[in-house]
Amino acid sequence: MDWLSDNLWSAWLAAAVLLGVAEMFSLDLILMMLAVGAVAGMVLALLGAPFAIQAVVAAGASVGMLALVRPSVARRLHSGPTLTQGHDKLLGQRGLVTQDISGLQVGRVKLAGEVWTAAPYDEHVSIAEGETVEVLQIRGATAYVHPVPRLEP
Repeated sequence: MDWLSDNLWSAWLAAAVLLGVAEMFSLDLILMMLAVGAVAGMVLALLGAPFAIQAVVAAGASVGMLALVRPSVARRLHSGPTLTQGHDKLLGQRGLVTQDISGLQVGRVKLAGEVWTAAPYDEHVSIAEGETVEVLQIRGATAYVHPVPRLEP
């Protein structure tokens, strides 16, 4: 029993390693915070503190890590760039009208290398072939577009 009390730091280290390995399987960052608490207990064991103080500091460090560090780390890991997929990636892009568009007649527009059926976003606007348009909305397979104003020199 004297050996264990003299080398209690190795028990704390073993607990930290086991919790760290278990964290690799759970990936919820709880066991990692407990491992940090075990490391705090190990440091106090190496400094010669009594076991009661080691246990209290290990528990306090674990609770502190769970309450203060884990929420921000988890939020940062789980958030990422917003990926736009499908039709949403065409919103805001510019295209070239390949067939006249009016409120009474759908036309065609070339967007991102593809030809789309297009209608004016404002039904009172007519857009001639060759004009540059911006996609404001996509409903089904029809792109609702608005002409991009030109700056004349």
